[in-house]
Amino acid sequence: MAKAISVSAPISGTDRNLTFEAGKLAQLADGAVVGRIGDTVVLATATAARSVREGTDFFPLTVDIEERTYAAGKIPGSFFRREGRASDQAILTCRLIDRPLRPSFPKGFRNEVHVVGTIFGADQVNPHDVLAINAASAALMISGIPFDGPIGAVRIAYSTEGTWIPHATYQEGDESTFELVVAGRALSDSADAEIAIMMVEAGGTEKSWDFYEDGAPRVTEDVLAEGLEASKTWIRESINLQRELVKAFTAERGPIKTIEFSTFSDYGDDIWPRVEAVGTTPLSEANQVTAKAERNSAIDAATKTVLETVSAEFPGREGEIKGAIRSLTKKLVRQRIIEDGIRIDGRSTTDIRPLSAEIDLFPTAHGSALFQRGETQVLNVTTLGMPRMNQLLDTIGPDDHKRYMHHYNFPPYSTGEAGQMRGPRRREIGHGLLAERALLPVVPSQEKFPYTLRLVSDVLASNGSTSMASVCGSSLSLMAAGVPIHAPVAGIAMGLVYEGGEYVTLTDILGAEDAFGDMDFKVAGTAEAVTALQLDTKIDGLPADVLSKALHQAKEARLQILAVMNAAIAEPRDEVAASAPKIVSMEIPIDKIGEVIGPKGKVINTLQQETGADIAVDDDGMIGTVTIGAKDANAVAEAKRRISLILDPPTADVGEVYNGKVVNLTKFGAFVNVLPGRDGLLHISKLSPLADGKRVGAVEDVLTLGQAIEVRVDDIDQQGKVSLSLASEPPGAAPSRDSGGARGSSGPRGSDRPERSDRPERADRPDRSRRQDGPHDEPSSTNGGTSFASFEDAFEAELVADLGDLGPGAAAGGEGRPSGDRDRQRSRRPQRRR
Repeated sequence: MAKAISVSAPISGTDRNLTFEAGKLAQLADGAVVGRIGDTVVLATATAARSVREGTDFFPLTVDIEERTYAAGKIPGSFFRREGRASDQAILTCRLIDRPLRPSFPKGFRNEVHVVGTIFGADQVNPHDVLAINAASAALMISGIPFDGPIGAVRIAYSTEGTWIPHATYQEGDESTFELVVAGRALSDSADAEIAIMMVEAGGTEKSWDFYEDGAPRVTEDVLAEGLEASKTWIRESINLQRELVKAFTAERGPIKTIEFSTFSDYGDDIWPRVEAVGTTPLSEANQVTAKAERNSAIDAATKTVLETVSAEFPGREGEIKGAIRSLTKKLVRQRIIEDGIRIDGRSTTDIRPLSAEIDLFPTAHGSALFQRGETQVLNVTTLGMPRMNQLLDTIGPDDHKRYMHHYNFPPYSTGEAGQMRGPRRREIGHGLLAERALLPVVPSQEKFPYTLRLVSDVLASNGSTSMASVCGSSLSLMAAGVPIHAPVAGIAMGLVYEGGEYVTLTDILGAEDAFGDMDFKVAGTAEAVTALQLDTKIDGLPADVLSKALHQAKEARLQILAVMNAAIAEPRDEVAASAPKIVSMEIPIDKIGEVIGPKGKVINTLQQETGADIAVDDDGMIGTVTIGAKDANAVAEAKRRISLILDPPTADVGEVYNGKVVNLTKFGAFVNVLPGRDGLLHISKLSPLADGKRVGAVEDVLTLGQAIEVRVDDIDQQGKVSLSLASEPPGAAPSRDSGGARGSSGPRGSDRPERSDRPERADRPDRSRRQDGPHDEPSSTNGGTSFASFEDAFEAELVADLGDLGPGAAAGGEGRPSGDRDRQRSRRPQRRR
């Protein structure tokens, strides 16, 4: 086996190392690097096609993340017990890798490139996503694929003390207020080169607002600017370590040979001058039309005119002419912004398009809102559910469920196009998770608001930044649904045009400005703090001061949007909608969970059937939680009352009559529920009145489960076990002579019997000793000179062994009865098999 080439370096500010290893695994890939932090291990491979697929007019880069559940010592929870489609977290990691890598390939490079990250080890401490970015860059560096790297990345977390923690663990992230993933490149080959930021993905944590209320510093635009600057230290460390790996690899294996490739241009040098001359005037005029639909029509007409004119001079080169027209359009749009400060729709660089907000669109929705900014229109609907509706996560990370979910849909009609809808694509999943991250910090905890929340954003019309419109619509629908969010959140998309060394930041970019610009910068937050951030660039990187300016410009726009949102609804409603379930939760001692659930779920199922409420019981190993939900608030109140009585059951009174219900049948009697959480035993010996005074052979002959019955409490022993009798039988009535006594109990496991003052002493009872064979034995009893052998004592002992103490009078038929009667009674009993 080939020898591994390994380099390692400490991560400053931590007790861990970052390690890269190459040359041992996946040797047939163009480049393969194993990255490691702690016990988290990622194999990143990079492979490129040696030729361009015919008809390809773009750069086909594909990034995949393979999360192997064995990495976390787990077996997949799916039916097939093997990994299936990529999880949302894996898709988000793919996007994190793709975004800084894509701009780092040569312009016009069109060979297919495939980057795969396979997670071999997940130690539940160190996240694998940032490690995968660094390992993918390292794999490309030794692959021979043309790549302008290396790219370094780091996750930093903002602690409650106001410091940035490098390469934050899962646990450190959970205890922080904000997490920032930053990727960048070095602007020179020196070890201390300046770092240009290329990609940012950031968001607040689930506990952010709780920490803020406890005095933690809030994450403002200035704090974020400091974090972006601080991140450069650890980005630089990764870049330097990748360069060390390249040196060690070339020293061991020889120079890295770059694969043969060609770059392509969308058009020839002879096409551009003619398109520029013919198309500048009509395309400039078309791009000054403010409305999207009319502008697109004007651009199509101008394109058709230019295409017809130029193609007459260059027949058969229509594709190149179209490419030149696209380039000319981009040039004209950017030139107008830089020189005149005027954008496609006539706005200045800081203007926001017209805003509108509306709530309560649908009567059946728990919360609904429509947010519109210019021609971008997003409908958001909030649905509230029981905690059992939490999403179970089958991933290799430490999280196993998710309570708050945000789903984003982008149908083709939103852009005025025809198309197919085959489930969410990676872009839709990424946008949904971005909006989810933006709102997560302000969502109340489950202890304060015991609901599962699902938000769905349907894009109805798109002309720029639908993801940020989703954030605004989500805040509105959450407040309309009565979710007590800590503060409303608004989002805005910023753009950038860089020409001739000048950076121009654009507020509220259009779709075309996103396509023609150099940056897509999305910022979401409340009036006081930033909750989410996403940045992508198409250039080498951005200086820190440009990013800081963009952040503050975004805040001004965010405050304007919040003012419009507050006019629609200023704060969350006091109650959830009438159509939403009413949910309450209560903590219970963990040793009471069994009583609430009951054997085989009998108690909780009965409660749900009788009250109509949905009841869920959970525990964290220390304390139990009961969650009760129903659309009818009265059903919730009744279920809560009954559970409270189970936890602290009322006491029955001796001699009182209760309307009970038969809850269990046994061979020795029936258990009757007389009060919530309080059952008593109605012994079979006391059931003869239900059989016209005759002896009852089986409880099922006279009683059925669920039957209502009136009973009297005869006795309650020191353990709280209740002995019952039929209310129709006079108090203190002696049991019939052919039946046994009562046994009191609160359940099948316990047994007891009341003491009776009229029970004769054993010395006064008739002799029941067995007759022994032998010449000197005396008969146990005589009747008309006939001797009888008694086995009553042995029989009673056997019954007691099987059933427990049978109570007073359960022996041979009661006191004072002649032996002949006793013998006749015995003759009527079926012979017991010994």
